Amino acid sequence: MANRNIYVTMPTLAPLTEVTEILQHVWKSGVMTHNGPVLQEFERKVAAWHGLKNHVVVVNGTIALQLAIKALELKGEIITTPFSFIATTSAIMYEGCTPVYSDIDHETLNLDPAKLEEKITDKTVAIMPVHVFGNPCDIEAIDAIAKKHRLKVIYDACHAVGVTYKGRSIFAYGDVSCTSYHATKMLNSGEGGGCFTTNDALHEKMKRIRFFGFSNDKSNIAEVGSNYKMTEVHASVGLANLKYLQAALDDRKEKYMRYKDLLCAIPGLKFQKINGDCNYSYFPVILDSEATLLKVEKALNDEHIFPRRYFYPSLNTYKDLIPYAGMPVSEDIASRILCLPLYYDLTKEEVKRIASIINSTLA
Repeated sequence: MANRNIYVTMPTLAPLTEVTEILQHVWKSGVMTHNGPVLQEFERKVAAWHGLKNHVVVVNGTIALQLAIKALELKGEIITTPFSFIATTSAIMYEGCTPVYSDIDHETLNLDPAKLEEKITDKTVAIMPVHVFGNPCDIEAIDAIAKKHRLKVIYDACHAVGVTYKGRSIFAYGDVSCTSYHATKMLNSGEGGGCFTTNDALHEKMKRIRFFGFSNDKSNIAEVGSNYKMTEVHASVGLANLKYLQAALDDRKEKYMRYKDLLCAIPGLKFQKINGDCNYSYFPVILDSEATLLKVEKALNDEHIFPRRYFYPSLNTYKDLIPYAGMPVSEDIASRILCLPLYYDLTKEEVKRIASIINSTLA
């Protein structure tokens, strides 16, 4: 096992027999999509797990972000972070809005609320913060700014399944919180995403948009919609995996803390500052320079270990996408942050081995 390839992440999966048991009912019913019974059960049980009731499941996390923008009827500028996956920005642009970047806090890696207001113009309609690596944003500060300027808030919570903030699910905040059930996430359906809102009318609207804009009784097209539906096959995978979510969360935290204990003595190496609760879905380390990062990355690659540079480069540097605006903190962090392997099947011995390689490389 010492020579097996170790990747930055791998999916947490229920036993295949438990998935096929659910699929047998799908095959028997002949219902493969169109808001089928397994999808409804998945929606309901995931919402209940988080202490919520309104949950609209869609085909992926990017579509979840697009659905939120569409349902809120946003047209204009949306302030967001340059330190994220490209889907955060592309969802905004795909819906005809303009992304405006605001820089991040160098410790939490989330949007820095102190820098937000200077980005607000008469064209600003919303803020789209990201709970980076499952680390909650400064929700109170963002909410206060949004209320002051009458802006909507859509949280990109694609990393944040299982996270709580001050006793409530992280999905309970904002006008809409969007998450991902991609294979790499804490809860996965292979591909998938979801929108959460405490607004019942908005919840119903998102359900209509997901299914071509049909009214609830399917007798009328109530608004322009599209086909965002998750299949019963994907919902079956998600439903089976949901049983193992708490075990996956517990395991991830244990290995995260083990990494931290093994690496904390390295001079110049820093960790993300956690803002309260977190699901520890990733283990990022911030090196003292890009040269040091590349040295560590090569040493690990030579041992068949493949960390990943999340998120590199900083999104504001994609000059073919939108005009460049300097984001010094995001650009600096992006150049020297590395996510180490972290997943359910990663052994404690492998965590120790990875940490040992890093320690010896930086000794």
